[in-house]
Amino acid sequence: MSADDLRYFLAVARRGRLTLAAAQLGVDHTTVGRRVVALERALGQRLFDRAAHGWQLTESGHRLLGPAELVATAVASAEELLGGRGQSLTGAVRIVCPDGFGAFLLAPALGALQRDHPALTVELITASPHVAHTLQEFDLAVIQRVPSSRRVVRQHLTDFYLRLYATPDYLSSHPRVRSAADLADHVVIWHIDDMLDVPPLSALHALLPSQIAIQSTNLVAHWQAAAAGVGIAPLPQYIAAHDPRLVPVLPELQFRGTYWLALRREHARLTRVRAVEVLMQEIVAARQDDLLGPIRGPLPPR
Repeated sequence: MSADDLRYFLAVARRGRLTLAAAQLGVDHTTVGRRVVALERALGQRLFDRAAHGWQLTESGHRLLGPAELVATAVASAEELLGGRGQSLTGAVRIVCPDGFGAFLLAPALGALQRDHPALTVELITASPHVAHTLQEFDLAVIQRVPSSRRVVRQHLTDFYLRLYATPDYLSSHPRVRSAADLADHVVIWHIDDMLDVPPLSALHALLPSQIAIQSTNLVAHWQAAAAGVGIAPLPQYIAAHDPRLVPVLPELQFRGTYWLALRREHARLTRVRAVEVLMQEIVAARQDDLLGPIRGPLPPR
């Protein structure tokens, strides 16, 4: 077994398909398959179960995963050291985060990182609030509940406010909203029920009517529907406060959410991972007024 063998093994374990692993490694997919088969023969154990939907790790594959990650990290660290301090970063950093954080906070700030490190690849995976990706699928993850795994280094990233928003035209053409109970007479835009295991979303959900007319797993869909006058949507303040089409509904109602940053322990010291970690800390520091500041802009019509 060699470090190169483990590199092919890790690529398939992370991507789940030969074609995706081959694209990451810059080789043909038949080469990847041949190298993995050769490794299995050398070990005398099957590392993957082959299926139509992808390659899944066997029990032996899972046992090999941890040591393979350590070897890959050691090789990456050596490459960084030999490259010298102050050099442009290379390689890839995979980030998993909620779609709101990724689209409205992180993505707009990636320009400076790319200019400083043009050879660095940032893989941004946005998901619903319930991020269910396994540990081998990310370097950094932004999640909305305290990470419990011992395989990650965790830190509090920032809190943020959720409020109710709608357009003035929608509010003026529908019954007045004086309390949360009045929401039963309105079109409410919200998450699909099975995605609501994340605080404070579950607490907010308890105040919403039992019948949610528009449901989506995508926060951008909530925002666009509300901004088009479809109904009332709970939205992070850092999204809605910058949209002049929206005004807060029941301004006294606010819900405080939290973003946690989780870093895979074996990758936390890599320079490229630390660079993205610092970028995230700079983003939330610069956007604190958007995240947790007072309501700005016009209030809803009386």
